[in-house]
Amino acid sequence: MTFSPELEARFADLMTHYPQGRHRGALIPMLMYAQDEVGAITPDLMEELAKRLGITVLQVDEVVGYYSMLHKKPQGKYHVQVCTNVACMLLGGAELYDHACEKLGLGHKQTQASGKFSLEEVECIGACSWAPAIQVNYDFHHEVTTAKLDQILEGLQ
Repeated sequence: MTFSPELEARFADLMTHYPQGRHRGALIPMLMYAQDEVGAITPDLMEELAKRLGITVLQVDEVVGYYSMLHKKPQGKYHVQVCTNVACMLLGGAELYDHACEKLGLGHKQTQASGKFSLEEVECIGACSWAPAIQVNYDFHHEVTTAKLDQILEGLQ
């Protein structure tokens, strides 16, 4: 599998931050950078990174399966994650998720046919003090109301 020269340079730089024999620590950032370029964590991508890091494809797959920010199928241009864990739920996270479903016409882990938006209900995004919270791609939004969610989504149209 080939990557862009920019991604290859980023991978090379990452490897300098880990001691020889400990390159496995670079797996998560490599997966995230590659996912951004390729669009999803494909079997070919997992095989390539396993080979580069000297680990098994199964070990890569275990990491991909554990972290909610890693996806085996392409997400929308704007991937909306709504937290419904306890703090967010108590402050309206479940209602916010239902509103997002209705507004986007999507359910959990679905993507619009246009590829513009995808939606995911997530367990926790670590923003309990500012609940309810959502994340759109790498941008966090805190103390989100349905009106604020509408504003965020309209700003992405």
